[in-house]
Amino acid sequence: MSFGDPNNPYGQSGYGHPPQPQQPGQPDQPGYGYPQAGQPQQAQQPGQPGYGYPQAPPVYPGAYPGGMAVPMEMPGLMKTSRVLLFINSGFQILFGLLAGIAVGAAQDLSNGVGAGEETDVLAGAGYFAAAFLLGLGALSIFLGVKFSKGGSGIRITTIVYAALMILVGLLWTVGGEGGSVTFLGIVFLVIAGIILASMVNSQASAWFNRPRY
Repeated sequence: MSFGDPNNPYGQSGYGHPPQPQQPGQPDQPGYGYPQAGQPQQAQQPGQPGYGYPQAPPVYPGAYPGGMAVPMEMPGLMKTSRVLLFINSGFQILFGLLAGIAVGAAQDLSNGVGAGEETDVLAGAGYFAAAFLLGLGALSIFLGVKFSKGGSGIRITTIVYAALMILVGLLWTVGGEGGSVTFLGIVFLVIAGIILASMVNSQASAWFNRPRY
């Protein structure tokens, strides 16, 4: 049995044999790691990251093109509280002015009859109450304006304001003896109660703690 020419350095088995010349008309043999001529390269499927290429930033639902977040809309309960703050400020400023005018007129009358010194203390208390109402009215307007851009500090201030208004409403309701002051006390209690309830729920927490852009 012949095992080939012993002087042949490539041996009979063909291992290590130099590549044979390609016959005319024979198709190209596929090479390792190289695309075949005339065959389209497989396109990279969308959504799969390519090596060495940065991925586009994800766009989340509710975002503008480019990944910018959509501004959060003020909840309906916050809008209601804001309107009540403006309404309450109107009442407070009006009654503060009327109280100041009434106290001044009463003091002028006392001075006319020579009893001005005896009513000075009462007039001072009346002026303080009028100034207090005017201050609450200004605070109501400030809080209502800041509802759109304010943070947790505005929320805490509104809670304190509503609690103070509830206290004033209780005093007027009890001390009004069923008159007009009692009616005003009830009105203030209702308005302040709604504002306070709207400030201590989850909607208020989400609104005032929202991210600012």
